[in-house]
Amino acid sequence: MVCRMILKSTFWTLTVVAIVMVSSCSIGFKGISIPPTVTSYFVEQFQNGVGNAPPDIGQRFSDELKDLVTRNSRLDYSEDVPDIEFSGTITSFSVTSVAPERISDNANVTEFGSSLNRLNISVNVDYISNQDEEDNWTQTFSFFEDFESGEILTDVQDELIEKIFDQITNDIFNKAFTSW
Repeated sequence: MVCRMILKSTFWTLTVVAIVMVSSCSIGFKGISIPPTVTSYFVEQFQNGVGNAPPDIGQRFSDELKDLVTRNSRLDYSEDVPDIEFSGTITSFSVTSVAPERISDNANVTEFGSSLNRLNISVNVDYISNQDEEDNWTQTFSFFEDFESGEILTDVQDELIEKIFDQITNDIFNKAFTSW
């Protein structure tokens, strides 16, 4: 009887361990689908198409995208006839007010202010496959981050830009390298 209970317990423990291992493998793989003939990529410096953005924003975006592809794929970076290329332009860098708050109610007149501001960045991306023209695409990717209205943009913009670029580059990577 004791042996039977030990065997049952061992069976269920091994089953759970196997399920956890299989689940973690599929999550780590990320669904990357790069044809075996594609071995290299290139990221052209993205252009800054807006006047109110930091002057180095195109270079910063290019570096972020290059780092992401290098870390998360087997592709080699190459400037000499790469298999795939990324290029594009920063097309929007805007701050808007969001989440209005009531700041006063004097003599039946209600005034509203904004408790949050939103930095929104859009990037137009051209993806070129030098192996198969049918794989080429152009798409605009956008994302935003909110910050307190009492904060000055120049004080927080580097952190906001980094968070926004993390999301946009991940969206580009998924569009380019995963099967949806």
